[in-house]
Amino acid sequence: MSRLLIAASGTGGHLFPALAVAYALPSNWSVRWLGVPNRLETALVPKRFGLITIPAGGLQGNSLRKLLQVLQLLAASVRIRHLLKQQKIEAVFSTGGYIAAPAIIAARCCGIPVLLHESNAIPGRVTRLLGRFCSVVAVGLASATDRIPGCKPVVTGTPVRSSFLSAQPLPEWVPAGEGPLLIVIGGSQGAVGLNRMVRAALPSLLEAGCRVVHLTGNNDPDAEQLQHTNLVTTPFSDEMPGLLQHADLAISRAGAGSLSELAVCGTPTILVPFPQAADQHQDANAACAAAVAAAVIVHQHSPEHRALGDTLWRLLGSRLKRSEVNDNQASSTTQTNSTSNDNTAINIGSDALKPAMNDDPLNADPMRDNTMYADPLVAMHEGMKKLAVVDADQKLAEILENLCR
Repeated sequence: MSRLLIAASGTGGHLFPALAVAYALPSNWSVRWLGVPNRLETALVPKRFGLITIPAGGLQGNSLRKLLQVLQLLAASVRIRHLLKQQKIEAVFSTGGYIAAPAIIAARCCGIPVLLHESNAIPGRVTRLLGRFCSVVAVGLASATDRIPGCKPVVTGTPVRSSFLSAQPLPEWVPAGEGPLLIVIGGSQGAVGLNRMVRAALPSLLEAGCRVVHLTGNNDPDAEQLQHTNLVTTPFSDEMPGLLQHADLAISRAGAGSLSELAVCGTPTILVPFPQAADQHQDANAACAAAVAAAVIVHQHSPEHRALGDTLWRLLGSRLKRSEVNDNQASSTTQTNSTSNDNTAINIGSDALKPAMNDDPLNADPMRDNTMYADPLVAMHEGMKKLAVVDADQKLAEILENLCR
């Protein structure tokens, strides 16, 4: 029986891939989970994995605060080193979060092999600094391989929950009708800015028959501002696989976990990278999807700007009422001319990409490739299929089995 410690904390982007790998391991493995108090893992990690929490944080703030955080990091490493010996751990697996650094340091001191998984196209600070001390570094996106000094990463993709890999029904509470279904995933970080630009673009689409599910997150005071029979607004949903599998189009941040879930569901997507993401890693993630014509990138902008609204009509127009499409295109031409000098939002997907048949994958534009697809969402669906990795959990489980032999 192999004994594994999973060190993953903080956000769903760290926790869900680790959970997927935990469930993919042989049933006779003993798995313990290491996290941080008062973080998402305290609610998500099943009791069977015996969650242990140790205070840990990132190196942020002024010099004094950073000094205190370094001392906390060292203290956490000492505690984890003791835990590794006490539990007779044979391998450590981490997907990041505040707990990753002390876990890697402790495992290194004990001579225990470490598998570190990095989901983002631009690796985080822990991966860049400590990847060289890990036995294996795995990455979700190939573009990350050249950005981790001192090691040769393997590309495995990012694991997703098993429910995304099997057919799921459309939730009954979704607006009924024959119009296309748009899923908006606001998320918890920076959701207000995204939600505001989405609400400004929705009224004409709703009137044209588009059905919309808007997941606003918990931090939006204006979540109920827009009302329509074709619109359902809710903070979150635990039925994401069913929503994404049946969606015609999604609007989402560009976190690596969300991108992996969208890809395995084949959901065409408008990606709006979180502007304050560390090292602009969401912009890099989004570029990976745009490179295979799976997504269109629209930067976050003020509600008055039309970049998102115009993009939505270009993508959904062929599936909406023709009269509404014509009226909107006429209005769009007039208003876009008056706002064309506003550089706060740049629609990378429509302006910088060219036909998908072009030999250069960076010049793939599903919205212009009418020679192959009259409906641009068909091309984007095919692009998402190219991006999808359905067996990432199995690949990572196999690496862990080899480390424990």
